[in-house]
Amino acid sequence: MTDRRNLDIDLIDRFLNGDKGAFDTLMSAHEQRVFAICLRTLGDRQAALDATQETFITVFRKADRYNATAAFSTWLYRVTVNTCYDYLRRQKRHRTEVLPETHDPVDVAAGDEFTAVEIQPAIENALAALPDEFRAAVVLVDLHGFDLERAAEVLEVPVGTVKSRVYRARRKLATQLGNFAPSARHQTDETS
Repeated sequence: MTDRRNLDIDLIDRFLNGDKGAFDTLMSAHEQRVFAICLRTLGDRQAALDATQETFITVFRKADRYNATAAFSTWLYRVTVNTCYDYLRRQKRHRTEVLPETHDPVDVAAGDEFTAVEIQPAIENALAALPDEFRAAVVLVDLHGFDLERAAEVLEVPVGTVKSRVYRARRKLATQLGNFAPSARHQTDETS
């Protein structure tokens, strides 16, 4: 992690001193993670591609604002989340129906490719139904493996707020996906 952090700081310094290739290297190192955060947050491939591009344009224009006291990736992911929030706000003003994509990538974590393709739209819809701040927290923690402290840095909120948002998001997702039925669970406990 320290090596990546030092490399990122070196690349930013080189970029700020006129080396445009350093920015390309920096972008290549982080673009997959930025795209993944955008895709999970926005739930639409084209929107995620647009938000990824917009994120890197913002980083290109505002690289001089990066403060090396935190990891570059933390700052970058904060820019990413803000870009997604901005996109969602614009979409709420201009609500349109997104055409379903027929070539969604298969979830390699699922054992069966056909099951993975069937489950993915339900998960994407459940994520899209979450309030923005819950979605951002659960995407960073559960889908991208950030620890609570790192997610709190990215979201610029206290760790307790991240915990609460992730917990509430998980409950909402479980309810929407049919994995949580409080009344059935209580009945089972009483009959035991």
